[in-house]
Amino acid sequence: MNDSNEMKTLAGEPVRPLGLAGAPDSQSEFASVAHGSGVNFFFFYGLHFDGMVDGVNRLLRQRRDEVFVATGTESRDPSQMRDYLDAVRRALDVDTIDLFFAEYVSPADNIQDVLGKGGAIDQIWKWKNDGNVRYVGATAHSRPISLTLIGSGRIQVLMHRYNMAHRKSEREVLPAAIDAGVPVVAFTCTRWGSLLEGHADWPGQTPTAADCYRFVLRHPAVRLALTAPATENQLRRNLTVLTEPREPPLEEMSTWKAYGDLVYGDGADAFETRWP
Repeated sequence: MNDSNEMKTLAGEPVRPLGLAGAPDSQSEFASVAHGSGVNFFFFYGLHFDGMVDGVNRLLRQRRDEVFVATGTESRDPSQMRDYLDAVRRALDVDTIDLFFAEYVSPADNIQDVLGKGGAIDQIWKWKNDGNVRYVGATAHSRPISLTLIGSGRIQVLMHRYNMAHRKSEREVLPAAIDAGVPVVAFTCTRWGSLLEGHADWPGQTPTAADCYRFVLRHPAVRLALTAPATENQLRRNLTVLTEPREPPLEEMSTWKAYGDLVYGDGADAFETRWP
């Protein structure tokens, strides 16, 4: 891994392997509970995640150097991007956001609006050079787009979909990230909760959310898995990932791969059709 892309807090501590992401049901207490168990990476898609933003704000007042804050925007308009960055800085009362993503880069994007001169990534690099942002990132579900982002040499962090059911990234995307020294933040690790629901044709045990995170984290390209629990009890169960072995036994890995294949099926539902 390229040391310059290793995500660290202002205090110089590496981010922990589990990060807390904002969700509609996030309570402000989640941030302090997670931080108390060792989490130092906090992510939210927007300021409408009030509970998460409030909880992170409280942490930052006392522990700014120990907390790694990540956010981003789907906008490709430089003015709108800047407005959002400034709004986040005001809401959190900080000068610098640790990691800023160009979010949901997709085949529908004009890639020049993202990677070209004056594009979204250019804007984030300018903020990094000005000290407003510490790391430049992008998020993508699409594997070809993810390969383009990695190959550009313009991003320091990639957020990418990866879970028991979605493993095709293991063929090209994750190896490319390792080769380029780009750490991967894995999201949708529970496949929007569907991996936790079981399957009518599955005779064995259904994985827990912690099992899903451990599965994802065993890949050397994945630096961090995001969790977005709906309740404090869920959060506390998920936090056990930080105290359990990162590498599941080979037999368990084979079991979860078979389960993931069953849940994925033919990938014919609407979301899978658009993002296979």
